[in-house]
Amino acid sequence: MLHVERREAILNVLKSQEVASVQELVTATGASESTIRRDLTELESEHFIKRLHGGASLSKRKLEEPSIAEKQSIRQTEKRGIAEWAASLVNDKDCLFMDAGTTTVEMIPFLAQKEVVVVTNGIPHVPLLLEHGIQTYVTGGKAKPGTSALTGEKAASSLKEFRFDACFLGINGMDVESGFTTPDPEEAHVKKTALTLSTRPYILADHSKTAEVAFASVASLEEANIITSEQIELEQLEMLRQRTEVKVVKQ
Repeated sequence: MLHVERREAILNVLKSQEVASVQELVTATGASESTIRRDLTELESEHFIKRLHGGASLSKRKLEEPSIAEKQSIRQTEKRGIAEWAASLVNDKDCLFMDAGTTTVEMIPFLAQKEVVVVTNGIPHVPLLLEHGIQTYVTGGKAKPGTSALTGEKAASSLKEFRFDACFLGINGMDVESGFTTPDPEEAHVKKTALTLSTRPYILADHSKTAEVAFASVASLEEANIITSEQIELEQLEMLRQRTEVKVVKQ
């Protein structure tokens, strides 16, 4: 198989499944393991893929954003562990901002026994917060299809009426050079605003968000602490820890 054909075969395998191991790519191409590893290094340098331990995944498009239904169907155990740890950082009487997302929403049951006030731009968060007896305020803004987030200038402006002890934000990408990013500039504006109004800002991110870069910048790594899981690649973890505090939650 020619070099260009082998590259195309690798990308086709990755398009058909979320992650592929080196051995799967060896089988698909008939090439040696060392050849596949060289191809993966080359494809990563060109930002087509992201190297993982023992394999690779496709790099996400900068404007690509899964719907809430798609997000809810993956990494639930990992997200719940991150959310539980995040909730343990909350004190009674805290005022919190929780943004829209499938990891932040997992925090809500763990806050049920705490006396807190929550401001959110996550439409699905509201009934769950009320169900658990949590005092809740909702931002204004434009309702975003797919993720059910309230975004834009009105959402950001309404946040400025509050001051938060802590904020908990989901994110689409966290990268050593590009920092925290998300596909939608209007949603990025809301996240940025919440960060500036919070004493203790936290990013909740499963391991798949590392070394990913989306379209709109939210903040540099130094501007928030990260809560992630032990599934994160050790090399990525070490690089992130050079820039900010990272809590790794055991599953």
